[in-house]
Amino acid sequence: MARTPAGLGWIAGGTAAAVLLPSLAIGLAMPFWIALAISAAAGVGIGVALAPRNRFAALEASGIARGKIEFANELLAEAEPLAERMEYTASAIRSRAVADRIRHLVQIARDIFAAIESDPLRLDRVRRFLTYYLPRAAEIADAYRALEKSAVPDTARLTATGDMIERLDGAFTRYAANLRDADLDKLDIELKLLKSSLDDDIGPTSPDTPIETKRGTS
Repeated sequence: MARTPAGLGWIAGGTAAAVLLPSLAIGLAMPFWIALAISAAAGVGIGVALAPRNRFAALEASGIARGKIEFANELLAEAEPLAERMEYTASAIRSRAVADRIRHLVQIARDIFAAIESDPLRLDRVRRFLTYYLPRAAEIADAYRALEKSAVPDTARLTATGDMIERLDGAFTRYAANLRDADLDKLDIELKLLKSSLDDDIGPTSPDTPIETKRGTS
């Protein structure tokens, strides 16, 4: 979803309040002070709803390096419009298979955005994806759409461009897997630390002893 630039949300809220006040006071014959209170509340609500959100507010409070957070925020601010552009392009492409492939790229991209928002320290694993592969994917999607709309479509270029979109799907999937690997690496570390603490507190795990069963003799 596109972000509203700072200040525009409050302008929209003020405009809505200015329009609503005479509608309530004159149109509905409502007491002026009640109409004023309702209009002001509506204006503030709209301003808050449209105000740009801080993706990393909780992380900033937790003490994570501010430089890494700011860099991640900049890259995501540039990347999100590209995903929206690709989604729009997919809706205009006649080939169902290619359009679905582009939508799949968009879904992977948004999953990566969400993962970086939750942990910007993983940014290095997907920096090339955000700065190179995603912009190129948006360009290739636009190129396919333009080729398809041509009065005399160039079938060879359409095929080559479609094949490139399919290969990009593999690259997108690989970068998403890189983030999953980061999660698994963190899990391995947590398991080792937990095992070390348990060994210190309650002793190491002893190997399982085989259970012997007695068989009756006939």
